[in-house]
Amino acid sequence: HRAVGGEQEARHPQPVAGSAVMVAREGSRPMLIEVQALTDDAQSMNPRRVAVGLEANRLSLLLAVLHRRGGAPTGGRDVFVNVVGGVRISETAADLPAILATVSSARDQPLSGRLVCFGEVGLAGEIRPVPYGEERLREAAKHGFKRAIVAEANVPRRAPEGMEVIGVERVADALGRAF
Repeated sequence: HRAVGGEQEARHPQPVAGSAVMVAREGSRPMLIEVQALTDDAQSMNPRRVAVGLEANRLSLLLAVLHRRGGAPTGGRDVFVNVVGGVRISETAADLPAILATVSSARDQPLSGRLVCFGEVGLAGEIRPVPYGEERLREAAKHGFKRAIVAEANVPRRAPEGMEVIGVERVADALGRAF
């Protein structure tokens, strides 16, 4: 599996719209993964939702939450989400990166190149904590990430050195802090 971090700059010299980095758990170790999204005007009456590396039903659920709770409708748009490197992510920590990458693509506005994010998104638009939050943040800091957007309950007492950890409770809060 291909992780990101130090080599991310080689792939994206400048931050690009539609890309978010998360820290996933592969077995017992944390791993930096890029989640990409591309949105485009729908080419047919039924907009396409394509998820590669994520469960397709989860993507549909996240897009509905994004519309209702985040004020970012995607109804008339095709949405493609891809986990880079052929990695399959089954954990809900990928919810927040998928949403941020999708909005980044829709707005054609990149997230900060030094931003990492993770968190489960509930149907009410709440951002829920995921296991091993501190370990994930330490791994991201080790790879030079300077900001993190995570569930409020995943904010450690002391952030890793050189990293600003932003705790959010709702999808709208996450969108407000990411852009």
